[in-house]
Amino acid sequence: MASLELTGRVALVTGATSGIGAATAALLAQRGARVVVTGRDSARGESVVAAIRARGGRADFVAADLREAHAVRQLARQALDLGGGRVDILVNNAGIYPFAFTERASETEVDDVYALNMEAPFHLVAELAPGMAERGGGAIVNVSTIAAACGVAGLALYGSSKAAVELMTKAWAAEYGPRGVRVNAVRPGAVRTEGTAGMGEFLDVLAAQAPVGRPAEPEEIAEAIAYLASDAASFVQGVLLPVDGGRTAVC
Repeated sequence: MASLELTGRVALVTGATSGIGAATAALLAQRGARVVVTGRDSARGESVVAAIRARGGRADFVAADLREAHAVRQLARQALDLGGGRVDILVNNAGIYPFAFTERASETEVDDVYALNMEAPFHLVAELAPGMAERGGGAIVNVSTIAAACGVAGLALYGSSKAAVELMTKAWAAEYGPRGVRVNAVRPGAVRTEGTAGMGEFLDVLAAQAPVGRPAEPEEIAEAIAYLASDAASFVQGVLLPVDGGRTAVC
């Protein structure tokens, strides 16, 4: 039976200083991976790493602002150095999700959302997937959103950036799959994190539209990501896995 264990593998998780990313980093480390945690906040990043190490896991923190292409490429090199020349698992989780109606979005917001949500995953895959292919295997998991599948007023910018990620997921599966690299995506619904705390009651309103009727906890999304990163998903390729309490089933 294929295993969920990740012993001996190196994982890079972006946006891992809080929320889904932090939960994913902790779970991958718990299952045996050496994890490179990255984000912009060094204090929070070091805290995530310290918690992983306190539980016997292996992790390192690299500070990076992924809105700049050169910083993305530098992160890839640093992750390879920390991983002894390899990254076996890439989790593209970093993202920003401003809630604003289209006419109120500034040029800076548009540029930042697409740079971080779409361009950063593109550059990381370009830097790391070829090495995975040369070694004969690897797993890439992209984090999307139900806003990429369902029209939500105020989320055109965020949703469209993640819709691009979903298309890239399928294209990368076609591109790298024949060389042993599995590329999949998870599509979370409403999740209760530090980043969504500012949404207030709107988060619960969104969550109430799903059959489960509540927001997810970050750990519930992390479980799906860890599954897709593991050998248990060895025949899963190019999928967009809804982890949304059934929201898209009734969209």
